[in-house]
Amino acid sequence: MKKTYKIEVDCANCANKMECAAAKVSGVEAVTVNFMTQKMNVTFAEGSDPAAVMQNVLKACKKVESDCEIEL
Repeated sequence: MKKTYKIEVDCANCANKMECAAAKVSGVEAVTVNFMTQKMNVTFAEGSDPAAVMQNVLKACKKVESDCEIEL
């Protein structure tokens, strides 16, 4: 399953760091963060719960940038 989320990210470098952090979260198959469009595309692993996975993605992104917001 693939979903797109609105994300607040301040710079392209932070977007790249958030992408790397989110990719390490269990249940995430693939992820891209686009700084220009302020969007995060997430492909979830088969059988994973997107809502639970996104809570962990948000935690991982907040470690990179504490004021990060993702519209879940």
